[in-house]
Amino acid sequence: MPSRTRIANEAWEALFRAQATVGRELAGADVWDRVSSSEYGVLYALSKAPEGMRITELSGDALLTQGGISRLVARLETSGLLERVPDPDDGRASRIRLTEAGASAQRHVGLRHGHHVAQIMTQAFSVEQLEQLRALCETLTESAAP
Repeated sequence: MPSRTRIANEAWEALFRAQATVGRELAGADVWDRVSSSEYGVLYALSKAPEGMRITELSGDALLTQGGISRLVARLETSGLLERVPDPDDGRASRIRLTEAGASAQRHVGLRHGHHVAQIMTQAFSVEQLEQLRALCETLTESAAP
């Protein structure tokens, strides 16, 4: 019988390979229009926060480093999809939020992306398996969070 350590590492490798494989498929899909999949991640995170987010909050939610998120935000701001507004809780800080064009782009791309995700996931799993996968991933995320 394989050791707990071996099983854990094999499970991690399988999870990592699945995420990388599905991620490449999603990133290469013809759904992104004028934004990349990483830029869409920023638009999606901000779509859940109409009041906007500080850059540090956004980097955690979009799963990118602060340097990476800063460059993406600058590009999206130049494209007119994001704007900076004063933070009402801290006059020295600013919040980043979607413009109307950014919200529209997020909805348009999100609809197509969501359909593509559903197609990939439902080809591989039953609804019951998807619920189990979601629960397992949530448990892993919670246990690994600092």
